[in-house]
Amino acid sequence: MKKLTILFVILSFIMEANAQDNNQMFMFSYFTGNGEDGLHLAYSHDGYQWKALNEGESLLTPRVGNDKLMRDPCIIKGPNGKFHMVWTVSWEEKGIGYAWSEDLIHWSEQKYIPVMEHEPKAKNCWAPELFYDQQTEQFLIVWATTIPGRFPETDNQSNEGPPQPGNNHRLYYTTTKDFEEFSETEVFYNHGFNVIDGTIERTGSKYILFLKDETNKPFTPQKNIRYALSDRASGPYGEASEPITGDYWAEGPTAIQINDKWVVYFDKYRKGEMGAVRSENLKEWTDLSEKVHFPDGTRHGTIFKISQKLFDELKNSTEK
Repeated sequence: MKKLTILFVILSFIMEANAQDNNQMFMFSYFTGNGEDGLHLAYSHDGYQWKALNEGESLLTPRVGNDKLMRDPCIIKGPNGKFHMVWTVSWEEKGIGYAWSEDLIHWSEQKYIPVMEHEPKAKNCWAPELFYDQQTEQFLIVWATTIPGRFPETDNQSNEGPPQPGNNHRLYYTTTKDFEEFSETEVFYNHGFNVIDGTIERTGSKYILFLKDETNKPFTPQKNIRYALSDRASGPYGEASEPITGDYWAEGPTAIQINDKWVVYFDKYRKGEMGAVRSENLKEWTDLSEKVHFPDGTRHGTIFKISQKLFDELKNSTEK
């Protein structure tokens, strides 16, 4: 009888967990074009078939930075229930954009965070990503910057062409608890190659950094997605894995677990389409690109979940 009671409790827990998971909606923040019109959102019931919210129109117009772009929008939910977003404001500025929202419709005043203003030669701040570290109770902001001459041993791996020649990125980061005060900017990931688009996830006691190998020359161009592991969210992270994407140029990874399997979405930017790969063990990866469908014009962003209740409110408020 005691064993049956324990079994019943376990089954009830599993059913409750599945019910909670089924009561959530997958959301995807993205940009279109060059990011001029701002934030776009798509939704999905299964993480594979995506539909544009608000009839594909922008939900937030960019206001900060000289170029006033909103590229690479990264949204996460903080411990207090607020959604926090960072984004690329320009091709050539030394800061990033930030705003928060409680419902993904009404947003705070947009803020420019000058994360690289202390570096006179810094060329850019691209693809910022957010991660909330529960162990230290603070947010990590990770982005890519090129500082000419800072890593001369890999200057020959940089891009030849637009939008900027001579890029040789490394990942940098800062931490904050309130988006008012920030720690000093530090190098986040440097393993001897041109790297961009770093995004962090937690799996058990480990942290995964998905990243883009931006190597272009003089070797065979990489332009693929890899990952590295660490015991702490802030690193240090180990050597990058072998590529988990195929024979195409990929960027902007974002990852989530669906039915205990890791699914990594990315932008096949030369093909003008989105792709995805899936793994149970972070070792063998299956390409799911033919199974995912995103709204036309989707450029990379971030996947996250919201409650069904919040989604219903969001959808009702954006229907016309």
